[in-house]
Amino acid sequence: MIRIVIADDHPIVRAGLVALFGQEPDVDVVAEAASGDEAVRAAERENPDVVLMDLQFGANGGTGADATRRIRSLSAPPYVLVLTNYDSDADILGAVEAGASGYLLKDAPPHELLAAVRAAAAGESALAPVIASRLLDRMRAPSVSLSSREIEVLELVAAGRSNTAIAAELFVSETTVKSHLAHVFSKLNVSSRTAAVAAARQRGILR
Repeated sequence: MIRIVIADDHPIVRAGLVALFGQEPDVDVVAEAASGDEAVRAAERENPDVVLMDLQFGANGGTGADATRRIRSLSAPPYVLVLTNYDSDADILGAVEAGASGYLLKDAPPHELLAAVRAAAAGESALAPVIASRLLDRMRAPSVSLSSREIEVLELVAAGRSNTAIAAELFVSETTVKSHLAHVFSKLNVSSRTAAVAAARQRGILR
């Protein structure tokens, strides 16, 4: 029996997933969570095989990537399968680096989702075709591939933060922030912060 925890802040989404898995004799939904903190607590309490994790929760709900990292650091961590609406490079990289073993979009057909849950429970990776294609594209085109820290800096630039504020938030020097931005400008072939954000969005690197 595959024991799963569903972490999503939308009750309708959770109800739909519970109904879907309820039709499968080898899958048992042992808990639901509406925030990242709840997901971590449920993972500790229920000892599931898989946590189905959304990436964005409501106000003060935390992020799925952060919850994934905390869950994967437990003494007996379950596998984490991301199920979300977001497919930007920043989201994908953040989830994979946090320890997610699979990444699916919410419009995935039921049979694909069920196959992914079973694959994750077996310790296999489960990537939606569009996500696998995106990762392959990144590997084939390293010249436009930003590192996770460069993406993090660019996300803060997009949010309107100054270099000083970015440095404080990431616990690095302002010189380091400027260095990251210089690399970003070079890789994206732009010369300004505004152009960098626009180019990153156009390429799907940022939302």
